[in-house]
Amino acid sequence: MNKLCRILSGSLALLTLSAPPVFANEAAHELVNNSLPVWSIIPFVGMLLSIAIIPLFKGEWWEKNMKWVSLGWSLIFLIPFSAAYGAGEGAFRLLESVLLDYIPFIVLLYGLFVAAGGIVIKGTLAGTTKINALLLLIGTALASWIGTTGAAMLMIRPLIRANAWRQKKVHMMVFFIFLVANMGGCLTPLGDPPLFMGFQRGVPFTWTFHLLPILVFNLILLFTVFCLIDHHYYKKEIAAGRSPMDMQKEGHKEPIRIEGGHNLIFIAMIIVGVLANGLLPEMIPAFAHGAGIHVYDEIVFPFATLAEVIIILIAAFLSLKTTKEHTRELNEFTNGPIIEVAVLFIGIFITMIPALMLLKTHGAELGINQPWQMFWATGFLSSFLDNTPTYLVFLQTAGALGAATGIQTAVGTVSQIMLEAISAGAVFMGANTYIGNAPNFMVKAIAEENNIKMPSFFGYMAWSNSILIPVFIIDTFVFFLLFI
Repeated sequence: MNKLCRILSGSLALLTLSAPPVFANEAAHELVNNSLPVWSIIPFVGMLLSIAIIPLFKGEWWEKNMKWVSLGWSLIFLIPFSAAYGAGEGAFRLLESVLLDYIPFIVLLYGLFVAAGGIVIKGTLAGTTKINALLLLIGTALASWIGTTGAAMLMIRPLIRANAWRQKKVHMMVFFIFLVANMGGCLTPLGDPPLFMGFQRGVPFTWTFHLLPILVFNLILLFTVFCLIDHHYYKKEIAAGRSPMDMQKEGHKEPIRIEGGHNLIFIAMIIVGVLANGLLPEMIPAFAHGAGIHVYDEIVFPFATLAEVIIILIAAFLSLKTTKEHTRELNEFTNGPIIEVAVLFIGIFITMIPALMLLKTHGAELGINQPWQMFWATGFLSSFLDNTPTYLVFLQTAGALGAATGIQTAVGTVSQIMLEAISAGAVFMGANTYIGNAPNFMVKAIAEENNIKMPSFFGYMAWSNSILIPVFIIDTFVFFLLFI
């Protein structure tokens, strides 16, 4: 990890030092956007295929060398791009992605990972279908208020411990990703970053409650499927001679209680930090109009984002300092999952630069002007790209359609049904792949640390395609075709 950071920093320094001392302007960057060829997304495709295929054949090699794969594909994009458009343009795009997108992203994940990792739900929970469904429901309900990452990190270990007596546990992890790490975050701007970006652009904070009917409908479908699958495996476990009662033998049954509960204060601090990023520019003139630290060219690191990062890092530091080592040991807490996410997503963020540039330039040319089209276009791209910029591109596209009535946003008036389609697509379909939402990979890593053999990249997509896609097709007819 340290070597990777040094190499990326060195590459960034070389690009910056070799850049011409003349600052570009927005028109010049726009010319680059318009001239970028489609084949420039090859490094991004290569990064995704590496994540999907290499672990299938070279698992141990992948664990040791994923950082070099991430670095390699990043350089395969950056070097030709800088040669074609100039080192200054390369430095601009790299800094824009890393400073403005990746750093706030990974700092937020790290803060929630550390704070939630210091909370242990102790006591004997027998992994029956009823208990498992209850844990999933609690996590899903929490996700909209402490974020999908916070809820996932808080609830994944209790679910794993409750089912320690079982052999078949993969389906629980898969549904956990579906529900807690993705869909549950749709009800407030705190739940998922794209919704927060909408809030910053004029979408009312409570507007996201309009997604409640879609969420409830999907939860009924998914919990029904989960209970059928889980009960099937539960009966097989019992038939094989295993029982949840093995965990409740005399002397082993403990009442439910929380240890490390003070970390909820630090989770609240993190939420305050996220809100500060959106509210400080409106409340304090010094933070308004994109004020911040000028870094390079037109790149300014906003004071509001800096405040968010500082608050989150302070919360993480206090969590580490005030939580007993014994408590984290009970959670089997290690930095492995967050390091894996950091290494893979730096490569994803860098290599997807041309994909986002092409989408921003040509998104309005796609002819997408119906709610069901917005739902699937936003959702499909959010399955493989960062769902925040994808959401913003289609929000801007919807704002340009000239709706007469609807939600007044900074990008124009967007009809309510169109905004529902964009929001649901961005949040729900992040569950389609491991890379669709960062908590997905963290859940996978924690499960594997606990000796649960998770599906491969394509294996997970087999689960999502067979379960989620039919649900989304039903959503399309019920919410975006029949009643509009």
